[in-house]
Amino acid sequence: MPRTIISLSDEDKVWLDRRSRAERVPMTEIVRRAVREYRERYDAGGSSRLKELLRRTSGCWTHGDGLRYQDAVRDEWERRG
Repeated sequence: MPRTIISLSDEDKVWLDRRSRAERVPMTEIVRRAVREYRERYDAGGSSRLKELLRRTSGCWTHGDGLRYQDAVRDEWERRG
C-alpha cells in the first residue's frame, strides 16, 4: 500500500486522534475510510447507493395502494392542523 503525507489543521488532527482512540483503530484507517466513502459518493454521484436502496425496498409495501394511503395520512394531518 503506498504511503502519502498529508497536512491537517491542528483541530482535524486532534479530532482524528480522538476518533481513532474511540474506535480503537489507527488514524490511518479512519482516513482510508473517509477517502473511500468520498470517492464512492463522488464517482457515483450518490446514485448507486440510492439505486441499491430502491432495489432492496421495491415491493416492500404490501397493504394496497401506497399513494392512496399516503394521501389519507396527509389528509388526517391537515384535519388536525
